[in-house]
Amino acid sequence: MKLIIAEKPSVALAIAKALNIKGSRDGYIENGEYIISWCVGHLAAAAFPEEYDAKYSKWNYADLPIIPDNFKYKIYGDKQKQFNVVKSLMTGKDVSEVINACDAGREGELIFRLVYNMANCKKPIKRLWISSMENAAIREGFENLKDGSEYDNLYYSALCRMWADWIVGINATRLFSILYNKTLNIGRVQTPTLALLCDRHNKIAYFRKEKYFTVELTLGGVKAETERLDNENTAKEIITACENSQAVCVSVSKETKTEQPPKLFDLTTLQRAANRIYGYTAKQTLDYAQALYEKKLITYPRTDSRYLTEDMAETAAAVIRLGADIPPFDKAPDFFPEISRMINNGKVSDHHAIIPTLEIEKADLSAIPTGELNILKLVFCRIISASAESYVYENTTAVFECGGYTFTAKGKEIISEGFRAIEKLIYPKTDNAESAPLVKFYKGQLFAGAAPELKEKYTQPPKPYTEDTLLSAMETAGAKETTNSAERKGLGTPATRAAILEKLVQTGFVQRNGRQITPTKNGILLISVLPDTLISAQLTAEWENQLSLISKGKSSPKEFMQGIKSMITELTERYREFDSARENPFKSETKNNSLEV
Repeated sequence: MKLIIAEKPSVALAIAKALNIKGSRDGYIENGEYIISWCVGHLAAAAFPEEYDAKYSKWNYADLPIIPDNFKYKIYGDKQKQFNVVKSLMTGKDVSEVINACDAGREGELIFRLVYNMANCKKPIKRLWISSMENAAIREGFENLKDGSEYDNLYYSALCRMWADWIVGINATRLFSILYNKTLNIGRVQTPTLALLCDRHNKIAYFRKEKYFTVELTLGGVKAETERLDNENTAKEIITACENSQAVCVSVSKETKTEQPPKLFDLTTLQRAANRIYGYTAKQTLDYAQALYEKKLITYPRTDSRYLTEDMAETAAAVIRLGADIPPFDKAPDFFPEISRMINNGKVSDHHAIIPTLEIEKADLSAIPTGELNILKLVFCRIISASAESYVYENTTAVFECGGYTFTAKGKEIISEGFRAIEKLIYPKTDNAESAPLVKFYKGQLFAGAAPELKEKYTQPPKPYTEDTLLSAMETAGAKETTNSAERKGLGTPATRAAILEKLVQTGFVQRNGRQITPTKNGILLISVLPDTLISAQLTAEWENQLSLISKGKSSPKEFMQGIKSMITELTERYREFDSARENPFKSETKNNSLEV
């Protein structure tokens, strides 16, 4: 018998259906060839410090840093029953090998391996690695199972991520909570993310607007304007010079611009688009996408690739043909799909980009909840747009002289809407004014009586983050200081960023105001007292890059962990008991209003 371990009951049921496994039992399903059981997310978790030594139940500076020689794991809460089921199956005499069918990613590998190790299982491991829950994809995956050892490096990177989070979180939280006599939970990734929000908040709070001026002429119904003028007297001099002068067109230039179709979605770009268009949070989008994946309607969502592999070209073409019959894409203009643009084997590692599956043909779209349907249509829109023609437009710039000064008018005329005609079916653009073509001018054209007008303007502060722009900032954090050869940059991974943002909101450090996401007073206070080591986006981005290299066997887990241990040891040695002569910014906070990150 072969034992299959899925990450969730819903995935186990999908696999059971694909393999015709029907014998339902308490905590598993079986037939004559397979037994399939499941974890419930993370069955096993890193043990709390008091599991190592009872003295750690109290927070004392003298006990820091807490760095176990060997990490312990524990089954918490109501998960013990399912763990017992999985353990008994893994160690059963009838089972000859175990198939890891947890999510095909870093955390899925960790979930399986921890349970496998805690069950003290020694049986051979095979790995199911698929990007679609379609029956055909599942069956093909089982025909091409990999040896579990091929994913050892992925497991090591997952362990390093968990251990690093544990060491930094436990020690930094206890250290600064003791120093400031208040619970200050600190995280390896979410604290630098909070720092990004606080930095933007400070730039807005301390922004001082600056007044500037322009002079505007109305010529043939078109507004022509000077460049920015910082001195009002200069602006007035221009007005005086132009009041009794003719304006003349000195040049008209045209430039054709081409905007290439967008790439396919990875998880981050899907989350950004869904926030921008529908106002969905990153977590909502991930939840909707995961539900669609489990319904076999889209491919694996937790991907950081925006391309497909060569063997998927025919599938992509078939999906696009299906999409052409689904409203509102049945109203899209006809074009010949360019599939090759979305194919790049070298830019697909564990999973390809997110696309719809062929199961759409059999699905009842009217039965899909609104949120999921919106995400499904976004994914459809993107694959059709990615294969469409380019967006082509012409910029016209007309330059005028009046009273010895230069004025400029600009216009934009769309030549071919291309892929934007498809995007408008989902989210109409609002750049009509920007898209207005310029009135036709010619060199030497004269304009009499063009009354100059003084325009008073002000510089604008940076905009608060939305989840769209924050996800972008997280993705590129530390990029300036990271080498171009780095495997991965940024804070967190596509699969973890949504949870990071939710944790910040739930613990009161961040708040949502409509689509804006801003730090609270407590969040700003926390970042103000922490050292750069804990809030540096560059440092955390480098860690994520190292984890990516470990997963590919290109970096040492031992060296990575030694760096984490050295950093936290140096941090705890540098800080001593809080100086009573120094003001504690948290002293006015009540115990019931603790800071947690």
